[in-house]
Amino acid sequence: MIKFSFQKIKFISFKDHEFKNIINKMGLFLFPAAPALASIEDKKRYFISLKKADFVFLDSSFFVIILRIFKNLKVIRFSGYKFLKLLFSYLKKNKKTSIFLIDPDIDKSKNNYKLIKKFGLKQKNINSYIAPFYNFKSIKDKNLLIKIKKYKPNIILINIGGGTQEILGLYLKNNINHKCKIICTGAAISFFTKDQFPINDFIDQYYLGWFVRSIYSPFTFPKRLFYALKLVKIVLKSKITIV
Repeated sequence: MIKFSFQKIKFISFKDHEFKNIINKMGLFLFPAAPALASIEDKKRYFISLKKADFVFLDSSFFVIILRIFKNLKVIRFSGYKFLKLLFSYLKKNKKTSIFLIDPDIDKSKNNYKLIKKFGLKQKNINSYIAPFYNFKSIKDKNLLIKIKKYKPNIILINIGGGTQEILGLYLKNNINHKCKIICTGAAISFFTKDQFPINDFIDQYYLGWFVRSIYSPFTFPKRLFYALKLVKIVLKSKITIV
């Protein structure tokens, strides 16, 4: 694999990171999926959130594959699943870390809380928030800001849908008054709580997540894949460089 420091597509920088080099850094961490990336021409606020993020990872296997096919670029994927697995190992060794979970509903919130609790963090260092339905065109949540400013967590883990969580992440970055990590891995935490289809290192490493998702969600996931095909057109007409 060819390693690279950054590449730009539509003026978004995707970086190849070593976990040990970034875990102590602060800022907004994004893991955009292919269907969301395919919307960057139509959804300006989402596009801006990617541009202004501190770390944007090549999470999408589909994106990595089309870069190889259409641009002859062999790049390194860093999935949200892999990042969370490394993050959980970090939490086991750093039990004083405080984490704030932003979840889509009460059931997932309970399961996510139980998962984080297993890593030995104190109860007072784990807080959660059930996100309301956000209008991605104008995301504002004063109640969320009040809670985050009160607890001042080291890590904010956003577990809501792609295309919205990135905009929320940028909103938080611009409005909270302390430095922390804002990590947007969406539903990836559900791989560990078993709320979503099963996944393991083999499936993740060999880009088979789309296949397993298609089996477990035959009526919804193929539609996402079809929409993601728009990303091919974006890649073809974009100037992409490796530096």
